[in-house]
Amino acid sequence: MSEKKQPRPRRTYTSEFKQQLVDLYRSGKGKCDIVREYDIASSLLDKWIAQAEHSGSFKEKDNRTLEQQELINLRKQNQQLKMENDILKQAALILGRK
Repeated sequence: MSEKKQPRPRRTYTSEFKQQLVDLYRSGKGKCDIVREYDIASSLLDKWIAQAEHSGSFKEKDNRTLEQQELINLRKQNQQLKMENDILKQAALILGRK
């Protein structure tokens, strides 16, 4: 019988920890050494390095592209317009009864 691997619990990392690992990489330590030593995914380290180079911040909202930000804004605007439309429909129904 095959044994099922238990999924690894989701871990969170502080901005200071992320910055320390990026600094280690910038000082010349190899990616594979950092990944092995700190038991993190290689893609995660790549993401942190890219974020540090792009904006200097590890927050997702600070690292969005213009297109991503525009999409978020358009979705918010669309939701607002839908709510306003529903309110106007209700008002028209109420006024139509009188």
